[in-house]
Amino acid sequence: MKKLFSFLIGLLPCFLIGCAQTTSIPYGNNRQAGHYAMVNDIQLYYETYGTGEPLIMLHGNGGSINAFSNQIPFFEKHYQVIAIDSRLQGKSGGSPDKISYDLMASDFCALLDQLNIKSANVLGWSDGGIDGILMALNCPDKIKKLAVSGANTVPDSSALSNADLLGMKDFVTHSLTNSKTAIALVQMMIDQPNIPYAKLSQIHCPVLVMAGDHDMIKPEHTLKIFQSIPSASMCIFPDSNHAVCMQHPDLFNQTVLTFLTK
Repeated sequence: MKKLFSFLIGLLPCFLIGCAQTTSIPYGNNRQAGHYAMVNDIQLYYETYGTGEPLIMLHGNGGSINAFSNQIPFFEKHYQVIAIDSRLQGKSGGSPDKISYDLMASDFCALLDQLNIKSANVLGWSDGGIDGILMALNCPDKIKKLAVSGANTVPDSSALSNADLLGMKDFVTHSLTNSKTAIALVQMMIDQPNIPYAKLSQIHCPVLVMAGDHDMIKPEHTLKIFQSIPSASMCIFPDSNHAVCMQHPDLFNQTVLTFLTK
């Protein structure tokens, strides 16, 4: 199996400087669309686009709103897109000493409360998919439909290759050359999430489980997530890796839209 962890880490600077961007709009740094909210003692940054039913977008580890530069202009024609920088990432606050998927999911649920949104659709990629799953478990009334891509529910070799796991541990070990924030975010992937398959049966909203056929998440793990959620559908994108939303944005966007509108 390819060492896709190194590919993912290599993308992190691109997320921050905008390699996914295909328009002149500075997604992730758009003053006209940007807002801050105080949730769980941090400043959480988010941007809003379009009108209509809310669609929350949650990016992957080490990324930012800019990761969805190929999704926001498509979905804002159909929804009120609320794209969020997860804590300790993008323009959101936070501490490397206090970071977890459960805490991030709590941030997003709290933001929906502040925005007086009773329920919303959620699109989560990678870590954002994990956060979406936890939102569906911890604040189920707030999730109308959930689409996740490249998410995992355990941090071990049943979900990731040994090469990827060793790559993450090696990244953390070389702490002298990596920032405290980057180390904390990768350490989180080493230790978390820990969501039992049996618990996924408690998710009753419609869920679309997606991944690339060459995703860093093992296909058998993606299949197990799909099988464990009662109202789930599954889509495996051909000729695609972990970043299918960047690789094949038209196919990805239309697949998600079909799920949300059916």
